[in-house]
Amino acid sequence: MNYISLIEYLPYIFEGLLWSLALVLGGLGIGFTIGLPIGTMITYSDKYTKFILNVYIWIFRSTPLIVLLFLFYWGVFPNIGLKLSPLITSIIVLGLRSGAYQSEIFRGALESIDEGQILAAYSLGMSKIQAIISITIPQALRISIPSLSNEYAILLKDSAICFTIGVLEVLTRARIVSIATGIALIPYLIAGIILMMMTYIGLKFFHTVYKKTVIPGLIEGI
Repeated sequence: MNYISLIEYLPYIFEGLLWSLALVLGGLGIGFTIGLPIGTMITYSDKYTKFILNVYIWIFRSTPLIVLLFLFYWGVFPNIGLKLSPLITSIIVLGLRSGAYQSEIFRGALESIDEGQILAAYSLGMSKIQAIISITIPQALRISIPSLSNEYAILLKDSAICFTIGVLEVLTRARIVSIATGIALIPYLIAGIILMMMTYIGLKFFHTVYKKTVIPGLIEGI
């Protein structure tokens, strides 16, 4: 076992932190961009729109992530003429999948808001869209923070699966180092510690945001 070589490889493992961050933040951002409008439309639109959007949610929530990665990387994108890198493909797939989950988070938050607030907005002369944008969505965003923190943690764990199409995130690099040095325990232990710290810092961030934006009288959930 070559511990000197292992020390030389440590920066290589830590470099994977940037890749993991790109996967998680990119996926979470795309998921938010997709999830909030879909969650809103499912809550307030007609049954036909709800049906179409629920099909999207069902497909991405019921299909294993590894299948989606292979499907898009080897099938969908090449067949429409796109040659995307493993990293970009993974971010998009994580985002589409997260969007399905986040849409349900926002739908639940929107449905928890008293309908009387919408009626009160109508009485003030607001349109339905104005009421949704100005009254219900700001509350739903704050209510959703605890669930979004869970989505962050789930995305971080799911990002490790992206090694299957060649993304050099933390766990992939730990595997490469373990093969190169013949030492398995320490590289994987370092990768585990990095992922745990990323989880802790991310959850702490969501906790801080929630504390600063919590709705008075709301039961705390994070």
